[in-house]
Amino acid sequence: MDSTRSIRARTVLEGLSVGDAFGEMMAYGHSGVRGRVALGVPAGPWWWTDDTAMALGIEECLHRCGAIEEEMLAWIFARNFKHDPDRGYGKMAAIILRQIGAGELWESASRSAFSGGSMGNGAAMRVAPLGAWFADDLDRVVAEAMKSARVTHWHPEGIAGAIAVAVATACAWQTREIEHAEARKVITEAVLRLTPPGDTREGLVAAVSLEPRLSPDVAGRRLGNGSLVTAPDTVPFVIWSALRSLDDFQEAVIATVEAGGDCDTNAAMVGGIVAARLGASGVPPEWIASREALPPVDGVQVPGQALRD
Repeated sequence: MDSTRSIRARTVLEGLSVGDAFGEMMAYGHSGVRGRVALGVPAGPWWWTDDTAMALGIEECLHRCGAIEEEMLAWIFARNFKHDPDRGYGKMAAIILRQIGAGELWESASRSAFSGGSMGNGAAMRVAPLGAWFADDLDRVVAEAMKSARVTHWHPEGIAGAIAVAVATACAWQTREIEHAEARKVITEAVLRLTPPGDTREGLVAAVSLEPRLSPDVAGRRLGNGSLVTAPDTVPFVIWSALRSLDDFQEAVIATVEAGGDCDTNAAMVGGIVAARLGASGVPPEWIASREALPPVDGVQVPGQALRD
């Protein structure tokens, strides 16, 4: 096991899961989230959702295989769903995972969803640990993200969303030693270059040209805030929000939730990307303490230092 890759992936998973749990808790009355946090850290535990459950599955697959083996990942997803189905899985995701658990081939189950594959945001919401694991090789990030996506999201847009978030996460780690403006430029260039053509990429083009000082709710209305639960309606806003607050985890997550929509999933993706840049110490410790604990994987512990150390 590569301990460096393991620590990177688990650190990003911490950020993803905190964003997920915070977004889920604050989804009701999201427009007032900033004022609610100003009164103090809400009491825990903050329960994480299917976003984190499936990200844990990706982490497990990487530990078992050192890469994404689609049959293994499908088995892990189906097993985890069977053991803990009440994490807020989408209707189609639940159908696919039940089919796989009943013995259907993952490719058949994934292809048949919506008569051509799901273009949902579920592949993107779970992929950040993979981006961290392969962060030193963007070509590998793209190839592994595609494999991780198509286990449940065969549609090209579902795959494109996963690639965009994985690349953004990898580049956030790569740019952890350079200042914000330059990091934003590097991440933007890589995401646009490596995300396949389609509606998701067109949304990303619009997102990176949108003024960072715009309020999140306006940006969400222009780009889509995940209300449609598709990659094109979710990932462009997520990238905009992460780039807006690369050096401030708390602000990034709060601003993301302010836009409404699929609050937990949006915040999970943003939390994973920003944690890749800031490292373990960039996630507020009181937020981690309030979030439902994550299960350990092979004894990996997140260090107290930032990834840059």
